[in-house]
Amino acid sequence: MLKQALAQNGLIAILRGLQPQEAAAVGEVLYAAGFRVIEVPLNSPSPYESIRILRQTLPADCLIGAGTVLTPEQVAQVKEAGGQVIVMPHSDAKVLRAAKAAGLYLSPGVATPTEAFAALAEGADILKLFPAEQMGPAVVKAWLAVLPAGTVLAPVGGITPDNMQVFIDAGVKGFGLGSGLFKPGMTPEQVAVNAKAYVAAWKALR
Repeated sequence: MLKQALAQNGLIAILRGLQPQEAAAVGEVLYAAGFRVIEVPLNSPSPYESIRILRQTLPADCLIGAGTVLTPEQVAQVKEAGGQVIVMPHSDAKVLRAAKAAGLYLSPGVATPTEAFAALAEGADILKLFPAEQMGPAVVKAWLAVLPAGTVLAPVGGITPDNMQVFIDAGVKGFGLGSGLFKPGMTPEQVAVNAKAYVAAWKALR
């Protein structure tokens, strides 16, 4: 379902710093704009509560996940809160295996081909290319030439509506969007404006 969601709209919302009391309103404007994967990093305030609220608020075709997942214990807490996707900044095999054992979708962070192949061998559904600012589209193109056909690379870090084109041309099928989409203190209306700009750029480029 994760790959299907990204095929519909390849943009993943990363809501670092989200407060539980704003989760429902922010989630609703993102869903209305077309987002179908939303991630709450665990270094946000009360992240499990926000995940629970988003899961209860949004339709079933929107996947809710957790980012910055660092331990198997956190994987269990995410599942208990209703989260469906585990997103990591790294590629720790213990966390990967815990996520797969829990039946959750998995997007580990990778920065080398060795990490990418190892993560795929552990059952990663998509690969988070992090940090994208350091990697660039040339790296994407080189990796996709050797990774298994159908591998989804999602750059995260510094992605704007204006710089998606070069990555898409290199074969990217999705992006993780952080501070360009949502920052703590933004109103739902501000998030909606940003979300629509990203979705419009995605549709135009695809």
